Amino acid sequence: MLNATASHVPPSGLLPALPKADYRNAMARLGAAVNIITTDGPAGRAGFTASAVCSVTDEPPMLLVCLNRSASVYPAFATNGVLCVNVLAAGHQTLSGLFGGKTPMDERFAAGRWSRKATGSPVLDDAAASFDCRVVSATSAGTHDVLFCEAVAIAMGGAAQSLIYFDRKYHEIAAPPH
Repeated sequence: MLNATASHVPPSGLLPALPKADYRNAMARLGAAVNIITTDGPAGRAGFTASAVCSVTDEPPMLLVCLNRSASVYPAFATNGVLCVNVLAAGHQTLSGLFGGKTPMDERFAAGRWSRKATGSPVLDDAAASFDCRVVSATSAGTHDVLFCEAVAIAMGGAAQSLIYFDRKYHEIAAPPH
């Protein structure tokens, strides 16, 4: 078990501040899947593009999603308590851009084909995979909330392909033929 207060860890005030630009440049080298996170419920339908998504455990099936508290979609996600992680497939660059920008919400959703599963959150019909989830807990870290989400339904896309963001550019990957 990790112990962040171990005596060998210097107090944060004794460490030099890491420049934000250096951190961002280094993080650009950490390739990540591109996802559209969606919700629908009492606070309305909303969605955003995210690469800060990670598997937590398979029992129960749980993943985490990081959401900036200053994002315009934050109130909808905080109120609805459900979301769907739609893992983007090759060819979804334009859709990613729409959900990652200032495009009005109706225009974002008009650009894709959507269905619904258990939670009512929009599920992208041609996603590589979709995880329909209920948010079971959240914690604040810096500017973001880390949402812990239990998958209650899953949809799998046809081909094993994915859209990755690496070095500030999109890259398409596919599994080699068997």
